[in-house]
Amino acid sequence: MLFSSGLFWALFIVFLPVYALLKRRLWQMLLFVTAFSLYFYYKSSGIFFLLLTATSLLDWTLSKLLVELDRKWQRKACVWLSVICSLGILGYFKYANFFLWNWNIMVEGNFQPLDIILPVGISFYTFQSISYIVDVYKGRVAPTETWLEYVFFLSFFPALVAGPIVRADYFIPQIRENRSASIDETFAGLWLIIIGVIKKALIADYISQYNDLIFLSPTGYSGFESLMGVVGYTMQIYCDFSGYSDMAIGLALIMGFRLTPNFNFPYKSLNVTEFWRRWHISLSTWLRDYIYIPLGGNRKGTARTYLNNFLTMLIGGLWHGAAWKFVFWGALHGAGLAVHKACRPWLDRLPRNRFITFLSWTVTMLFVSLLWVFFRAESWTDSWLIIRNIFTNFQPECIIPFFETRWLWVTMMAVIIIAHALPEGTWDRAGEWYVRAPWVVKLILFIIVVQLVIQFMSEEVSPFIYFQF
Repeated sequence: MLFSSGLFWALFIVFLPVYALLKRRLWQMLLFVTAFSLYFYYKSSGIFFLLLTATSLLDWTLSKLLVELDRKWQRKACVWLSVICSLGILGYFKYANFFLWNWNIMVEGNFQPLDIILPVGISFYTFQSISYIVDVYKGRVAPTETWLEYVFFLSFFPALVAGPIVRADYFIPQIRENRSASIDETFAGLWLIIIGVIKKALIADYISQYNDLIFLSPTGYSGFESLMGVVGYTMQIYCDFSGYSDMAIGLALIMGFRLTPNFNFPYKSLNVTEFWRRWHISLSTWLRDYIYIPLGGNRKGTARTYLNNFLTMLIGGLWHGAAWKFVFWGALHGAGLAVHKACRPWLDRLPRNRFITFLSWTVTMLFVSLLWVFFRAESWTDSWLIIRNIFTNFQPECIIPFFETRWLWVTMMAVIIIAHALPEGTWDRAGEWYVRAPWVVKLILFIIVVQLVIQFMSEEVSPFIYFQF
């Protein structure tokens, strides 16, 4: 079940008035939304909704036990039991075949992959589960009084299958507060949903049709065409994932809940450190708070700081997928963070002019875009074939025919580039204008967006890229 599908919106239209009627009755509202969330997850992952339910029950039981114990080793045992169970389940579904395949290579055996289906969103709710038990242990948040409150938090359907990663200390207090969305918040949520639909269902799904051709045939096109495919995927993954996040945040806001922003125009970044402050913010802050800082952060000397950056991003890469290309992707980003920190004293002495700004942006985008190749390509070999093709078979004579043939693809790419080039706050002001606009204007804009999506949609609704993680 996808946010960009007609089935979801048909169900949500039925869901919303019932939710509004139950909003003032806290426990009835929690039960109704939890049931809807579990049904939503059942439509995404089938019988694995029971796994989510079992995980929530174990975590909640351990969190209640944790606060009743006096001895530190007993409290730590509860935390480790929860973390090991959560990571063990994630490890089996996501990494069992990866490790068995590598073991098979070392012993030269005859490996047959296990028939394992990866539950959608398991990486996201596992990280939420871990953050909850750790935050309870450190006193950042009190355990929920009832299991229903906790399973509501863990299964909250707007953020369930592809984030943002919801932090317990931010979200759980909102459950008891049980505030209703104001009229302005409702329209602000609708604005975010419209922006998300434009990004995902209009732009990302359309430009993906050309990008897929390039990645399915790494040497079948000229270097220039391959370069356009790489640039296209760079924009596609942003529109796809940030579009989902916008819709998730918008849906939650309409329901009276606030989720943290997950993207802040990451392609404006002038260095890789800034990029990770703007890209997938909920994951970046999670990795910082629950891996980087526990490893020592920047408190144990310069060399250890660089190593901690590298290890954190290495884990982040492995979180994204059970393949060496994801490990390489994370390792290179970790190395990039370390190099940037090492060069910072020298970089800070450079003059702040347009040339240096443009050069910094170009180097950052080149680094990020080329690494996206490893993220998207079918294999490690395909990744290198595409990159080599760009640098050894450019064929500039293909440029004009490409722009003439792919003018709509180029136009959509230009829209995203211009959106990033606009001054900070422009889209916030646009959202404020939409909230204040007459209902007729809101209706016209909504109809235009729906018509554009119908006009350019493919035969099937494309899944969100991050569903695979």
